[in-house]
Amino acid sequence: MVISENTDLPHVIYISREKNLKHHHHYKAGAMNALARVSAIMTNAPLMLNVDCDMYANNPQVFLHAMCIVFGCKNDQDCGFIQFPQAFYDGLKDDPFGNQLANYYYLTNGIAAIQGPFYSGTNCIHRRKVIYGLSPNDKINSGNIRNEDSHEVFGKSFELRESVALILSGSIAKIENRTSLPSGLIEAAIHVASCSYEYGTDWGKKVGWLYGSATEDTLTGVSIHARGWKSIMCSPDPLAFLGCVPSTYPSSLTQQKRWAIGLLEILFTDKNPLLLTLKGNLWFRHALAYYWICLWGARSIPEICYASLPAYCMITGSHFLPKANEWAFIIPVSIFAIYHVYVLWEATRQGVSLRTWWNLQRMGRVTTMTAWLFGFLSVMLKLMGLSKTVFEVTQKEHKSNYGDGVGNKDDKKAGKFTYDKSPVIMPGVVILLVNMTALVNGVLRLSKVHYSEIWIKMLELGLGEMFCSIWVFLCFSEFLKGFFRKGKYGIPSTTISKSGCLALFFVHLCRRFVQPS
Repeated sequence: MVISENTDLPHVIYISREKNLKHHHHYKAGAMNALARVSAIMTNAPLMLNVDCDMYANNPQVFLHAMCIVFGCKNDQDCGFIQFPQAFYDGLKDDPFGNQLANYYYLTNGIAAIQGPFYSGTNCIHRRKVIYGLSPNDKINSGNIRNEDSHEVFGKSFELRESVALILSGSIAKIENRTSLPSGLIEAAIHVASCSYEYGTDWGKKVGWLYGSATEDTLTGVSIHARGWKSIMCSPDPLAFLGCVPSTYPSSLTQQKRWAIGLLEILFTDKNPLLLTLKGNLWFRHALAYYWICLWGARSIPEICYASLPAYCMITGSHFLPKANEWAFIIPVSIFAIYHVYVLWEATRQGVSLRTWWNLQRMGRVTTMTAWLFGFLSVMLKLMGLSKTVFEVTQKEHKSNYGDGVGNKDDKKAGKFTYDKSPVIMPGVVILLVNMTALVNGVLRLSKVHYSEIWIKMLELGLGEMFCSIWVFLCFSEFLKGFFRKGKYGIPSTTISKSGCLALFFVHLCRRFVQPS
């Protein structure tokens, strides 16, 4: 959408890029690049607001906040883009799916003190010259941009190259200063929005929103930071923008899986944060922050190992933690207690309820071992040439807030987990069944012991391992409820049977390692 103040055109112009099955449209990044080119011809404003279609401006002063930041920066380098936090107007109470990002933006406040927050794909105001690939303190001769040779970078449209020249050279970029009237540029705008315009240019490679990852926002953001720009986090009160959050568990998994795929893909491109630290201007500490999110998918493997380890130890009678009668037992207990008390304290500082804190803790484990695992596997299969990444759109249901009875939340069902036949939840079901088997096995072994010897037997089984297994069980307790529910609220019987076979196979392998007495 292009907003124009010129009376020769409508004030608001809706843009729909051309699509053709013979040409890759590059999803959201392609749409953003098409809109950037059209707006360059129609208005050529030096600032661009990027908001998803399900977001709306909640703070009427948001543009004034952004202008104050842009014109208040003494150093041009300090303001590559302005990121506003992502918040939601229809979020379920206590965040049962852990997808409302409250803890994410709390952590990015610390990252904002390094080289600036990540670009989150929405709620962001970009400087047009930064999107065009300009580095801080670069001086561009406008004549070089208008030259015919520049079509290899920006394309063959003379009108587009003219507008680019105004922006990159620092000239007054108003439409009135150009040779053509806005109404006479309609044909040129249609030309730059065509599906074949980008061929033979640097759009998506060095200019505009970059291609090569399902999370084009992070890929573009790390490229901007690598050129030496900094970004700014702006959190006005009231919040700048509000949007729609995935309201079902399957749609939340789809979103998390796509994020895991896209973020991990970045590490296998020339925009790897470590490479940009060595060859570009990305700070090393900021590169570590990028690795924190890019490795979300890879975290699934060690987390699954840790979730399976307590069950393995209880089944085989081995230990990975000190026994309860040893002084060293205090160390893991202290670490566990201090970590969760500190996280709870931080949550209360944000006004987060105890129930929300627990949902974030358990869904952090569940999401990692389900959606992120499949995201990791998808990237590995892609690297081996066995599959291709498929962009999955997150389904979001609109909730009416006008009291008309249409779309209102059902308090009894809001936040209730729903399931489909997707294999994404299978790892979570397997982990739950494995730990349930280990706990039942432990209880049966204790039931055969005289009550006077129970404490000794518990020490043999391992109190630490039992507690860890119970903790994992609690994190996946929603899956247990799904065993007994029907319809969309119950886990499909085929998923349960397949998961049961895998859990039995794991238990069988564990028993093979039991030392004969």
